[in-house]
Amino acid sequence: MLLVDVDGPLNPYAAKPHRRPAGYRTHRLLTPRWEASERRRLAEWGLQDKPVKPLRVWLDPRHGAALGALPFDLVWATTWEEEANAFIAPILGLPELPFIAWSARRREAGDDVFWKTPEIVAWAQGRAFAWVDDEITEADRVWVKDHHDGPSLLHRVDPRRGLTMDDFAVLTAWAARLG
Repeated sequence: MLLVDVDGPLNPYAAKPHRRPAGYRTHRLLTPRWEASERRRLAEWGLQDKPVKPLRVWLDPRHGAALGALPFDLVWATTWEEEANAFIAPILGLPELPFIAWSARRREAGDDVFWKTPEIVAWAQGRAFAWVDDEITEADRVWVKDHHDGPSLLHRVDPRRGLTMDDFAVLTAWAARLG
């Protein structure tokens, strides 16, 4: 399985604000989750009548075919959850994918371990997985090694660049080693 985060790997949100990386297109997306979050934030500031601005998302349409060509079953591992199927997958030309539904109470694993890491390991149930995310650190790799019985690859993607050909090469090589 390849567990795919949206913001960072597919949406290089940390690139310079007005300089979209080559190959990416700008999309303005108003997902229900984003709209609700922004409405709460605006209401806290007494601006409940102000319209919610859509989220700016940069996506490279080539990523859909490149992900589909990898020897993995794709799974969304993003806070977008099911909204990735409604908003991201169609732009990239991907089919509806399974997604990890994060628990409402995110447990802390401690020692600088990313909150997604324990949930991903629990979800994987010992199955082999590769995971691309911009928040992965060495602490997450150690935690997975100590808590997951199956093969795993935790691959950090630079959120200023998103997935690159080098990242796809790493994923392909890892899958080939698994056989």
